[in-house]
Amino acid sequence: MASRDPSNPGTPSPAASAHSLTGYFLIAMPGMGDPNFARGITFICQHSEDGAMGLVVNRLSDFKLGDVLRQMHMPCERVEVADAPVLVGGPVQPERGFVLHTSGEREWDSSYRVNDMLTVTTSRDILAAMADGHGPEHALVTLGYAGWGAGQLEQELRENAWLTVQADDRILFDTALDERWGAAVALVGINPANLTSYSGRA
Repeated sequence: MASRDPSNPGTPSPAASAHSLTGYFLIAMPGMGDPNFARGITFICQHSEDGAMGLVVNRLSDFKLGDVLRQMHMPCERVEVADAPVLVGGPVQPERGFVLHTSGEREWDSSYRVNDMLTVTTSRDILAAMADGHGPEHALVTLGYAGWGAGQLEQELRENAWLTVQADDRILFDTALDERWGAAVALVGINPANLTSYSGRA
């Protein structure tokens, strides 16, 4: 898991591996042994036959956005920006920053549009705009990412390591971090309290 860069919505089925999961949540099953993903939700930014790349969206890092901006020599006097949380996006390249944000009219350097609603950007210009209060309407900042090699994610899906469901912007931007896992499980149509009953099913 997390080795390198690169189902229908509402069903807890590993059949999701039959098509691209770009724009989906991967929800860690209760038996997930990897501490990087235990009770984690990963938003899949890219998924193809060559592998997959995603960002964990419910794990808090030790940093605030103001800390990151200071390290990049970007002054920020906006308290709401400086105090914004920075997440642990995954175990690969933990020193590298990623901004998952709503797509808008402005184009940013080093951006990849996931779908009509969401874009991932890795360049300084978006952070500078956020520091000045002119960033995207909604954004998450993460350090690091999660990566899977060719066929690796598909194998993990066959092993029932994950539930999959179409991502919901409300969970990304409006739901408290400690409530996101349960909210994502509920999107699948499962009561989180009953989720263990799905573990180990083929």
